[in-house]
Amino acid sequence: MKREGYNLIVILGPTATGKTRLAARLAKDRGSEVISADSRQVYRGMDLGTGKDLSEFLVDGIAVPYHLIDIVEAGHEFNLFEYQRLFYHCFSELSGRGITPIMVGGTGLYIEAVVRDYRMLEVPEDPSLREELRVMDMDAMGERLLKSNMALHNTTDTQDRDRLVRAIEIAEYTRDHEGADETQHPIIRPLVIGIRCERAILRERITERLRQRIDEGMIEEVRELHNQGVSWERLDSFGLEYRYVGSYLQGKMDLDEMFSQLNTRIHQFAKRQMTWFRRMERRGAVIHWIEAADYDALKALAREQIG
Repeated sequence: MKREGYNLIVILGPTATGKTRLAARLAKDRGSEVISADSRQVYRGMDLGTGKDLSEFLVDGIAVPYHLIDIVEAGHEFNLFEYQRLFYHCFSELSGRGITPIMVGGTGLYIEAVVRDYRMLEVPEDPSLREELRVMDMDAMGERLLKSNMALHNTTDTQDRDRLVRAIEIAEYTRDHEGADETQHPIIRPLVIGIRCERAILRERITERLRQRIDEGMIEEVRELHNQGVSWERLDSFGLEYRYVGSYLQGKMDLDEMFSQLNTRIHQFAKRQMTWFRRMERRGAVIHWIEAADYDALKALAREQIG
């Protein structure tokens, strides 16, 4: 039965399932535009390492408009608050033109911030708090964060010291300013569609995609970013590809070792993405799952539910 009222299509799934290609094709057929939900594709100059397949936005010779890709420099500390604010701006602008936007990506936190309407504050740095945390070990800091935010959204904040400091800063500021966010957010009524792929096939796709990205120049991309002044530590924070290629370029591992370890870690990352999406379902999100190659099913579902 057709349900009235959806004003956003969300296409999510783990890496290498072909989400972007499907979203771009659907956008072309529906006269829509795509809003990215990828925490790394916001950065300019980070293309192969983030899997930024911009060629996929050219469908049958027609350029599909996309948003929130290539919007900041690599030195900028982009964050969830910024993403949500920019997403709402794009969403409102497109909706105002009578378009039902298509959100696509695999960053579960960014997707949830929109579909569950996280209420967030713009949090300034607190020099006195940072000085206090400077002498604390990671375990003590982790305990402090959990006391301030028992409903922790992003557990990776507990694995990196700089992120942990910032997470505590945000949690304690939010706790002390409860109710201060009076920003009017647009009402989001999402049709959420998940792209799944048989595990063995997904493993093959991930491995082949990694080989292709290396052949196309991913190592050279990381080297160039470093030559432009992006530190190895900063590159490490951008995720697996930049961390392992950076280690290779620093002579910490050979090429075969880098490929093997990175490949394994990307497989593990894909599993964690699925864990996140399944948790979204347990929290009440309705996700309509389709097979990765089944564009006809995707198009039919969107037509049935939205028109």
